Amino acid sequence: MALLPDTALLIDVRPGRLVKDKDLVKFAATERAASAVGWRYLVASGWRRQVLTGLDALSARRRPMSDRLGLQKELLASVGERPRRFGELVEETSLPAVARTHAVHLLWHRLLAMDLSQPLGDSTWIYPVGRA
Repeated sequence: MALLPDTALLIDVRPGRLVKDKDLVKFAATERAASAVGWRYLVASGWRRQVLTGLDALSARRRPMSDRLGLQKELLASVGERPRRFGELVEETSLPAVARTHAVHLLWHRLLAMDLSQPLGDSTWIYPVGRA
């Protein structure tokens, strides 16, 4: 159960490989019951493919990195002004090709944020941590 500002969200988490036909009836009944009390209902049965791909790409930059050129400060300052698309963010730095690696490193270490439900690419929105 997740309590959101406007409603409650009831989440049924079950691995997709374990969902049987009889469970679909149970999911439908639970959705009706949740709706009757004004809640939303969601069945989560696994990750979307791009989420795992994105996490794999981010984890490649998990190791400590030195930042002699100060690119991480440039990236954090730029996105601190307003959210930016990944491509725009790195292009605004003094060395975009190297800034890409540092931006991914900052994402992995949760100093920058992104929506993992979308693939990581130049059009991905990047946010300062703590903002949507």
